Amino acid sequence: MEIIQVKKDKKKYLDLLLLADEQEDMVDRYLERGDMFVLTEGTVRAECVVTKEGPGIYEIKNIATAPPPGPVTGIRPPPE
Repeated sequence: MEIIQVKKDKKKYLDLLLLADEQEDMVDRYLERGDMFVLTEGTVRAECVVTKEGPGIYEIKNIATAPPPGPVTGIRPPPE
């Protein structure tokens, strides 16, 4: 696993960003001024956008994890 900072082409991750913030115009308000990080393990697994709001004040504006590929395992059906 690796966490990398994304400095350009942040909109490339728009599908994942929209999982956490459903309105693209809202994402546009903070995406370019925020610091974006992605967690990768072969593919992108998660993303986070953090903005600096003032001296020593940071805010997580967006955080999302990618849905797992294929069927979800390990979930038991409800009892009958």
